[in-house]
Amino acid sequence: MSAQPAPFAPPLDPERVQGLETLLAGLDPAALTWVSGFAAGVAAERARGAGGAPRPADAGIIPAVGPGSRATVLYASQTGNGRRVAERLGRSLETSGLAVAVHSLAEYAPRQLSAERLVFLVASTHGDGDPPDDARAFVDFLSSRRAPRLESLAYAVLALGDSSYPKFCATGRLFDERLAELGARRVGVRVEADLDIEAKAGTWIEQSVATARAELGTEAPRLAVVTPLRPIVPTLASRDAPLEVELVENRRITARGAERDVRHVALALPSQGFEYEPGDAIGVVLDNPTATVDRILELTTLDPAQPVTVGAASRSLRDWLTREREVARVARPLLAQLAERSGSAELAGLLTPERAAELRRVLKELQVADLLKRYPASWDAQALIGALHPLAPRLYSAASSRREAGDEAHLTVAVVDYPFDGERRVGPASWQLAIAQPGTRLRAYVEPNPRFRVPADGSRDLIMIGPGTGVAPFRGFVQQRIADGARGRHWLVFGGRHRERDFLYQLEWQEAVKRRQLARLDVAFSRDQERKVYVQDRLREQGRELFAWLEGGAHLYVCGDAERMAPDVHAALIEIVATHGGRSADDAAAYLGELAQAKRYARDVY
Repeated sequence: MSAQPAPFAPPLDPERVQGLETLLAGLDPAALTWVSGFAAGVAAERARGAGGAPRPADAGIIPAVGPGSRATVLYASQTGNGRRVAERLGRSLETSGLAVAVHSLAEYAPRQLSAERLVFLVASTHGDGDPPDDARAFVDFLSSRRAPRLESLAYAVLALGDSSYPKFCATGRLFDERLAELGARRVGVRVEADLDIEAKAGTWIEQSVATARAELGTEAPRLAVVTPLRPIVPTLASRDAPLEVELVENRRITARGAERDVRHVALALPSQGFEYEPGDAIGVVLDNPTATVDRILELTTLDPAQPVTVGAASRSLRDWLTREREVARVARPLLAQLAERSGSAELAGLLTPERAAELRRVLKELQVADLLKRYPASWDAQALIGALHPLAPRLYSAASSRREAGDEAHLTVAVVDYPFDGERRVGPASWQLAIAQPGTRLRAYVEPNPRFRVPADGSRDLIMIGPGTGVAPFRGFVQQRIADGARGRHWLVFGGRHRERDFLYQLEWQEAVKRRQLARLDVAFSRDQERKVYVQDRLREQGRELFAWLEGGAHLYVCGDAERMAPDVHAALIEIVATHGGRSADDAAAYLGELAQAKRYARDVY
């Protein structure tokens, strides 16, 4: 069959051209580049509609260039930091006129690496050296004998981590070293960012753009179409552009005698720009408590009005401590500075590799004021601010669905408030939320979590494992599924210390059982009997039924503590699959890996 000539495109109407020029006149170069790419994508879509290959329903606008003539940005992200940096790099590459594709490693076929020419990897490390859940399959492939030789690939790695964990930036280091072993060529020294992500990420992005231009040169298409990035003008509340919300409800949902105060907090949202889905997190932006800042100033005897300049920003010391620096979460740089300034051999010893586990406990238990009190030293304002990490918003899983809550977002907040060394210690965000009265105005934003979603198929069953505040997203899941009329069953496994004190949303779950909106509700209260019972114990007890649900196509979700609960639950699941599926432990682990790849096993752990 002979090829058909391309259809002739008639010239545009002059009035339309003039109107288009007027519309584009106010856009900056970055926006113009995005519009050009968008237009190209629309044209391609219409061409497909006129007889071309159909486009997958969940695909973005795909660049009309192959992996050999574009830059590819891949990210492994657990809480959104890696995704944000990857998207920023994608924007910068796009603005420079280069073709670029940006992918989560959860959506990227590892074998495609052999066809790539230039890859930038942004890799977070989760917990004690673990890869984020969206990168586990990629890590397994890259570490295996199936990984291909990659002599034609150039790459650079930005590793994100938390130096309070012993295996700092382990995932980024693994990627960097393994790609080199496979023959790929480094085009930039690996950059490792602690919690001070912004400064190092900004420099790395600038260097990466220069590298991409040098590597791709004039061969690269000058019209960029980026796949998963949002438009230049943000349409959602984001970390860079939080919106004002109003606290409209704040009630305690644990009994007065409970070890922890847990709050149900409802936020009234603006009429536009604050869209979230069950599974997403809500980021709350709050200043540090005045009392905590005053205590640090007292211990250091520094002048709160003294100006401190960091980069292009100049503020008073009090302003830095109140709005820009962490005063609760301690980081390794502060300990290193404090060990040097105080001359403490004890503190210096904590920083040695063999005491990594002990260091982790200290960093988890102590706040900045505790260390300043325990190890007195002479400080200057510039050095103090330099030793503290940037203040990060606090993330809380959305405990609601817009279909049920309307223009509200509900949060389940565990309040940090305890005595230590004769003084009161509070979590800056949770404590302020706990004492906030209805009518309080806050700043908040949406942190998307596309890995943690209810299935599109409403006939699928859900198994939801969420002890403590890990139950929060499942409240939103069930609300969403009820509103959607989903036919699939719901099974909730909840855990706490005491039934009478810690059963979060007890009446709601019991009512859901009566209405048959929950097919099963299993609970584990660890301190209500002599032998401690946890959610993983309940899973083992119901192992046969749980495996039957999985074999029937159920989706499995785990939310909550990453350090102990999540590994213990995962080990129990392997045991259940091995026992009731007649598999070895390795095959059972592979079975769960396949569920994760199929998006039927998802975790939101922290």
